[in-house]
Amino acid sequence: MSLLNKINTDNLPTHLAIIMDGNGRWAKQKGMLRAFGHENGTKSVRTTVEACARLGIKNLTLYAFSTENWNRPKLEVETLMKLLISSLKKELATLEKNDIKLNSIGNLDHLPKGVQKELQEVIEKTKNNTRMTLTLALSYGSREEILNAVKKISDKVKNNIISIDTIDESILNNHLYTHDLPDVDLVVRTSGEHRISNFLLWQIAYAEFYFTDVLWPDFTEEHLYEAIISYQKRERRFGKTSEQIQ
Repeated sequence: MSLLNKINTDNLPTHLAIIMDGNGRWAKQKGMLRAFGHENGTKSVRTTVEACARLGIKNLTLYAFSTENWNRPKLEVETLMKLLISSLKKELATLEKNDIKLNSIGNLDHLPKGVQKELQEVIEKTKNNTRMTLTLALSYGSREEILNAVKKISDKVKNNIISIDTIDESILNNHLYTHDLPDVDLVVRTSGEHRISNFLLWQIAYAEFYFTDVLWPDFTEEHLYEAIISYQKRERRFGKTSEQIQ
């Protein structure tokens, strides 16, 4: 029996964020180059995206490429960028079929022009889809995101656009890449690592965490369901006591 039957569809995370980790180790275990792992990881992306849409999850964010990933070997970075272009072209039909809107966050100006072009084309073609928003974190780093937000707010204070006394959480939130997205409810990280890796530090303040030893290319629908079932067993108190929640 599939774990799907154990999921309470009235208690789904509104925003699920996934750190897709383990492509390189998966390939190494098979005696292949890291690129082979990245290529196979795209299959897990498709499986996960479609499964989330079917479940009714409204927002899914995937950590696809961090600001630190630019420091990887040049050949691997070039391979990842080419794979990103081909994946965007291939998966447009999947997004359209499932009524999924594509979104992206990060320092997108650092991406190669070809990636920027393909990304914007898919974003434009899916902008009216409403079933789910799929956000790709590309050239993304949370510290950089928060730093940029502080600079923008400081500039507005300097130019008397806003008063320093009015700055609150909502002001900062409105200057982040994710200003149109709700806070994250559940973070999933694959491959057995227990790190945040500079991912959505502001947005995950009250998120639940689920870590699995499964390497990303081996991540299936059933693994996704396990994460959601674990999430649904937890009591989310947001600083309150159990008695107050009940």
